[in-house]
Amino acid sequence: MWQTDSARGGVDPTQRAIRYVAIGDSFTEGVGDERPDGSVRGWADLVAQGLADATGEPVQYANLAIRGRLLAPIIAEQLEPALALGPTLVSFNGGGNDMLRPGTDLAWISRETERALRRIADAGAEPLLLAGANPTAGLPGGERVRRKGDALVREARGIAERLGIRFADNWSDAELAGRQYWSPDRLHLAPVGHRRVASNVLRALGYGAPADWVLEAEAIPRPTRREQLSYTREHVVPWVRRRLTGRSSGDGRTAKHPAWVEVLARG
Repeated sequence: MWQTDSARGGVDPTQRAIRYVAIGDSFTEGVGDERPDGSVRGWADLVAQGLADATGEPVQYANLAIRGRLLAPIIAEQLEPALALGPTLVSFNGGGNDMLRPGTDLAWISRETERALRRIADAGAEPLLLAGANPTAGLPGGERVRRKGDALVREARGIAERLGIRFADNWSDAELAGRQYWSPDRLHLAPVGHRRVASNVLRALGYGAPADWVLEAEAIPRPTRREQLSYTREHVVPWVRRRLTGRSSGDGRTAKHPAWVEVLARG
């Protein structure tokens, strides 16, 4: 069992350099936090920077997450390559895409999540479990998805307690449920939402967020009927078409950082 020493406050750079790998789906890849060139940043990139800033030491960082991935492919395709890098810290999030589909096997998600976290710990890295943020206020059929998410978060909390690992519960961050934290597709976080998640993760690791991060946004009004129709046409219909044809937004994509990149402390 991975034991967390809460007294130390955070990952201890005096013991060994931080080598952080993130695995997961679009949430962890960073979709919604696009740079001008079309590449994505996202909360995991921000966590790597936050760790470097907090410790004053370079952080080795890799991100194997790919948008659209269900939990089974995340584990099958990303877990062992992540561990082969020799990380000291592995963040794990998955099941969000499973949750959007009918017939979600919540018990299976819970079992596989715990198995993956135990594998990370057995490999000598610290597992960090994340619950994704809650998008359901803006989604069609959101109440059904919210009930699944609530159940999975309860299971995740129990897993973290059993294994003695850190847990960043973004689902229960009520502020993050506000429309202002989400991108136009209402399924992926906007840049400010990614920064808020990164702050939650750093707090779980024993650190504060950098002082220059903006973590709150002004509330925005409910969409008008015209805006709702536009949203359905631009985002919901393409999503349904992909489901019907068995395609994924991640088809043909590879991880953005499959090998170590060095993140330096700022000034």
